[in-house]
Amino acid sequence: MSGFRASADLAPFAVSAEASRGRQWREPESATRTPYMRDRDRVIHSGAFRRMKHKTQVFVYHEGDYYRTRLTHSLEVAQIARSICRVLRLDEDLAEALALAHDLGHAPFGHAGEDALALVMAPFGGFDHNGHALRLVTKLEQRYAEFDGLNLSWEALEGLVKHNGPLTGPNSKGEKLPQAISEFTTEFDLGLDTFASAEAQVAALADDIAYNNHDIDDGLRAGLFTIEELLALPLVGRIFSEVMDRYPGLERSRLIHESVRRLITAMIEDLLGETQRRVNASRLRCADDVRQRGEALVAFSDEMRANDRALKSFLFKNMYRHFKVSRMLIKAKRVVSDLFTLFLAEPGVLPTPWGQLCDAGGTTRTARVVSDYIAGMTDRYALEEHRRMFAIEVEI
Repeated sequence: MSGFRASADLAPFAVSAEASRGRQWREPESATRTPYMRDRDRVIHSGAFRRMKHKTQVFVYHEGDYYRTRLTHSLEVAQIARSICRVLRLDEDLAEALALAHDLGHAPFGHAGEDALALVMAPFGGFDHNGHALRLVTKLEQRYAEFDGLNLSWEALEGLVKHNGPLTGPNSKGEKLPQAISEFTTEFDLGLDTFASAEAQVAALADDIAYNNHDIDDGLRAGLFTIEELLALPLVGRIFSEVMDRYPGLERSRLIHESVRRLITAMIEDLLGETQRRVNASRLRCADDVRQRGEALVAFSDEMRANDRALKSFLFKNMYRHFKVSRMLIKAKRVVSDLFTLFLAEPGVLPTPWGQLCDAGGTTRTARVVSDYIAGMTDRYALEEHRRMFAIEVEI
């Protein structure tokens, strides 16, 4: 693998492409790409990745093309993750692959769609976006001749399901293990009781940095809250004030971009400082030492965590619970619930490839197929499908 960044250039606690635990289905190694480069490329070329172009997090697609989608958000996360890994001397390709894949399993209409699917799927094993992401990359993506899914490396699959911490054992949050993850790990053990790699932890916090800051940007541009309301927040208010003081009379869109840019930088620099402090206080000889730690290695400082909580609380109250957003989310939940109820009772109206996977109406097997079908929809397709199925005047 000449021409790649050699393992000797990486930190001792970084993952090693040469020491990868491999793939579920054995394949010849690439002469031009490391395993993690191939993981990244397979994610980018997947159908699920392309569909994120029309999947939103807060705003339904027809509210305006300017707002972020799952796809643009994932690209922002990948850029932040690579920047952090470059400084910490971690494997940038693995972090990028995880950043690009972390939202693959989300249903249409953001968390509203997921909540609706989780509710209707509760009698049939439930729905969880991390579990669905695993189903996508191990089963539902059907592009390769020799296997279902993308056949990602062990390290990519580990990071996909554990980027927020262990799922079992004393360091877990004690939440119920998603069925898809539980079933898969009987075939390919991902070590659910340990932390994920430093690269996966970087991708997780890069996600936090990206969505907090782009929600500020999108929320301001949508008129859901004002710059003046942000000034009371500890970090956000200080940075906006600094920009306004330094550039009096600056045009509003430039003020927002400059402030958000500085916020992202402040959060990245804090993460790097706190993570380096933890590295210095530890004796990390290999990637498994990161996994076996009793706490995350990649983290914000206590002060930044407090700032992050304050910002999240503000966004929850002023953006996610804003009446304009709530109206859209209620409609989105209704669309998902209506479609699920109809398809579960009448699987014969599903498109042929999906209908052939079902058995009788109302069964667990049919419910899982219907859930997979709906979860893969874009916002636009879900709205169109709802009109086709429930609007009498629409031509079939």
